[in-house]
Amino acid sequence: MIAHGKEIKVFTGNSNPELAKAICSELFMGLGNSAVSQFADGECSISVYEPVRGKDVFIVQSTCKPVNDSLMELLIMIDAMRRASAGRITAVIPYFGYARQDRKAKSRDPISAKLVANLITAAGADRVLTMDLHAAQIQGFFDIPVDNLMGANLFVKHFIHMFGKNNEDIMVVSPDVGSTARARNFSMKLGCNMAIVDKRREKANQSEVMNIIGNVEGKTCILLDDIVDTAGSLCGAAKAIKEIGGAKEVYACATHGVLSGPALERIEQSCIKELLFLDTIPYPADKPKLDKIQYLSTASVFAEAIRRIYEEVSISSIFDNVSYN
Repeated sequence: MIAHGKEIKVFTGNSNPELAKAICSELFMGLGNSAVSQFADGECSISVYEPVRGKDVFIVQSTCKPVNDSLMELLIMIDAMRRASAGRITAVIPYFGYARQDRKAKSRDPISAKLVANLITAAGADRVLTMDLHAAQIQGFFDIPVDNLMGANLFVKHFIHMFGKNNEDIMVVSPDVGSTARARNFSMKLGCNMAIVDKRREKANQSEVMNIIGNVEGKTCILLDDIVDTAGSLCGAAKAIKEIGGAKEVYACATHGVLSGPALERIEQSCIKELLFLDTIPYPADKPKLDKIQYLSTASVFAEAIRRIYEEVSISSIFDNVSYN
């Protein structure tokens, strides 16, 4: 029995409607009836065609490319639901944009992740549900509850089915020192060792690989990252562990496939045998599909989290004692 007695309603913007539909399918319900369009001058226009008064509303919207349009759609949809007297509004943001600007790296830098957190809160969201924030401390930028889901378990299940667990020929590789903790946790779940690619970043979206920390010679390596934007770091790391480290073959996985600029060309030309993404961001509609890029669905994870938020029970237990069989 649900104490607050609300009904779930799931709506979506234009950024990732297929994921929203898949989430609704997992919840055995239909997607909310709404439309997101633009006025002639480019302003966002939102229309909600069904009542939401007193409902438990979930708005599924990744703030991915076009980032600013996606963000404005989310903010205006939250405002529309609030003014329509929704009982509770949860912003379901599979990919949280602006997350890489989470600190002042140099003088006079903005902290855009904090600004976006303030905007979402001011628009009227009661909580945020997201996946694999680029920096975990961004949860503290919000003055409302934030549930940060972990996508790595989906990759673990995939690679255990492919290679088995505790396989000594498998090596997890972190593409940089900053991702070491994520790679270590991933390698423990796979039951294998890990290595680190040590690199020096000269400027944004460019990196220079310096050294391989760990012995990857003759190993099948799995590169793990959270975001692949221009793919320079990922492809550079793959080249290093193959040419410098002597790895047998290279697989890669990342939660969010932003895939900007020359990313697809770099991936196609790289030594990466297979690159896995989660469907938090859709594949670029204007680009040809690469055979080596595959997607795993996050719909079941988000649906379960939504169900638990609605029932007001623990979300963290989703990841306790996960079975990889």
